Amino acid sequence: MPALNVEFSDRELEDLRQMAKERGTSMKALVREAAAADIVRHRALKEGAEAFREFFTAHADEFAAAFPDDEPAAKTEGRAV
Repeated sequence: MPALNVEFSDRELEDLRQMAKERGTSMKALVREAAAADIVRHRALKEGAEAFREFFTAHADEFAAAFPDDEPAAKTEGRAV
């Protein structure tokens, strides 16, 4: 499995040691869990943003009608308001 060396300040390393001890896990497992959780969060945010863009695009005319003051002048032509 590929590995990654990560540098921490003395303070960060001590905090990691303490956290791992409190949680009853290794520092390696603690750091890997934190990174994996952030990867999952990042993917979810990207997927959510894409779902929003698709929804907004599919309902653009409805949004334009509901919020006409937010429409740029060039985009209001040809839309029902």
